[in-house]
Amino acid sequence: MTAQTALVLDDVTFAHEGLTLQFDLHVAAGEWLAIIGPSGAGKSTLLDIVAGFLQPDRGRVLFNGSDMTSAAPSDRPVSFVFQENNLFPNLTAEANVLLGLTTALRASPAEKQSALAALDAVGLAGFGKRLPAAMSGGERQRVALARAMVRKRPLLLLDEPLAALGPAMRQDILALMARLRREAGLTILMVTHQPDDAIGYADRIAYVENGRIAAIGTTAEMLGPPPVSYTHLRAHETRGN
Repeated sequence: MTAQTALVLDDVTFAHEGLTLQFDLHVAAGEWLAIIGPSGAGKSTLLDIVAGFLQPDRGRVLFNGSDMTSAAPSDRPVSFVFQENNLFPNLTAEANVLLGLTTALRASPAEKQSALAALDAVGLAGFGKRLPAAMSGGERQRVALARAMVRKRPLLLLDEPLAALGPAMRQDILALMARLRREAGLTILMVTHQPDDAIGYADRIAYVENGRIAAIGTTAEMLGPPPVSYTHLRAHETRGN
């Protein structure tokens, strides 16, 4: 049986700073796709187009077969976690998570319970009243994940969410995302500068260069011998940083 397709980028073209980016991509429901490549290649732009932050000049963006190219970000089945976690420093962890549910000044008891349950799910039970400044980088990223999870959108976009974390914390957050993926049936697109982040987690890797998906395949294929070798990828990643 053919897996259901969660996301399609059909001849999506976008001109940016003298570079014309063009993406064709099919992502299966429940898949974890890592997106790597040198800085300025178009990785974050790809996510921004999927999220609806940017409108393509040409082509279509389809979610579960429905054309949502012109849909507003809030109308798309997408949650986004940024590199800098985008937490409001003057709001508690609970209040930051609640923003995934409501922008009302007073949340309902059910919404508050959902926010606390999401914090518990990411290992932050009891952290609801803490401000971001009182938490570590890994804890702040967990709050951002909790906010994304509470939205209950099937497609999770991650733009270098581990960039500021050390090796041990990176593995903790990757393992957490893998668990949340299993429990919620998420489809994940993750931009990363570290191909190692894909090992043991991502189903496939897309290598983006010069505004194109230059190569795509299983993690084993992409980090192994030709067509794209691990050494080649690491050389580009080092150059990109």
